[in-house]
Amino acid sequence: MQPVPKTLRLAADALTRKMETRFPALAPLAGPCFLNTIETTVETTSNGYFVITGDIPAMWLRDSAAQLRPYTAYAAQDEEVAKILRSVIARHAFYITLDPYANAFNRSPSGACWDHDRSDRMSAWIWERKYEVDSLCAALYLSHDYYSATKDSTIFTTLWREMARRILDVWTLEQHHENSPYYFERTNCPPSDTLPNEGRGTAVGYTGMTWSGFRPSDDACQYGYLIPSNMMAVVGLRYMAEMLEAGYQDHDLSKRAFDLASQIDAGIQAFGRYEHPEFGTIYAYETDGLGHFNLMDDANSPSLLAIPYLGYTDKEDPVYQNTRRFILSHADPYYYEGKAAKGIGSPHTPARYIWPISLIMQILTSTDPEEIETCLTVISSTHAGTGYMHEGFDCDDPSKYTRPWFAWANTLFAQMLDSL
Repeated sequence: MQPVPKTLRLAADALTRKMETRFPALAPLAGPCFLNTIETTVETTSNGYFVITGDIPAMWLRDSAAQLRPYTAYAAQDEEVAKILRSVIARHAFYITLDPYANAFNRSPSGACWDHDRSDRMSAWIWERKYEVDSLCAALYLSHDYYSATKDSTIFTTLWREMARRILDVWTLEQHHENSPYYFERTNCPPSDTLPNEGRGTAVGYTGMTWSGFRPSDDACQYGYLIPSNMMAVVGLRYMAEMLEAGYQDHDLSKRAFDLASQIDAGIQAFGRYEHPEFGTIYAYETDGLGHFNLMDDANSPSLLAIPYLGYTDKEDPVYQNTRRFILSHADPYYYEGKAAKGIGSPHTPARYIWPISLIMQILTSTDPEEIETCLTVISSTHAGTGYMHEGFDCDDPSKYTRPWFAWANTLFAQMLDSL
């Protein structure tokens, strides 16, 4: 694995000292979680850096971007950090131009894959071809974070601009999913691992939003317009427009990005809101534009809970606050309350398993100091003595958990501590 750059080691030490004063019970976790990505998942290859998710040897666009995101703050002062980030940004551009519908890739064209799925187009580079809008968003967010921190325009290569163009083309096409060539079917699997209707998903109507086959959990969408991912796309497109101007002075492509962001945003507001009899106007998790709504949240980000973290709106927004009250209640089918903790889980993991990512996101989006302290206390007592975050844990017995090695959760935890 990649040696730890000195700046990141010093940042980990500073975070530990900060927690010794702010919340001592979490101090032993701070440094190791902050360094978990760089120490265990960033690999040097013959053609740059490759980032595994942890216990799976492939590189997910979403996870790799999320794992590295907190390190962008140190790129301007440490060339080693900057070099890693530039390389991963370039790799994202390569992968997305290769196939914008794939979510996870190999370090080389080895042909390795999660399963032998039926889809319209496969490649030896592709580990899995589940189409997820947030995967493309993640690459834009990482590029924007890096450029904002460094003003390093060398990331704006010919390939990066082609990546932007491919994202625009796909998201525009998927506003009319009936015209899409994409399909995905997996056999001998749970229903959440494949798409119905010969791999094309359930029917949708036009809304202005862009269609997604799968959620950030890699589970299939019930309805094709996944609201949190469309919100992330709105922000990502505005980032794209800004970077196309800064890096290329490409006014036409920049305008395309800005216009598409406006169309998707209008679709969210017109079709993605639901009048709840108890909570008022809330955002649905998914809709089909045909009058059906999926009212829930999933711990994976982008989520409804994460809306302010994504940059779509602020914490005080009244519709967000209504939505937050809904998803942090038993009205949300994936909100669990047990002997050890309460919080949001996921249909991706067993019932009554809460995700540390959701507790961390609850802190990052809270305006209530008491709520923040409560969540910090829960996190400090539910890591089963491992000193790291897991995917999910039993809300009655935290010694039962999934994925002991989950770098995304560790990095987000450290980012949250740094924000306190």
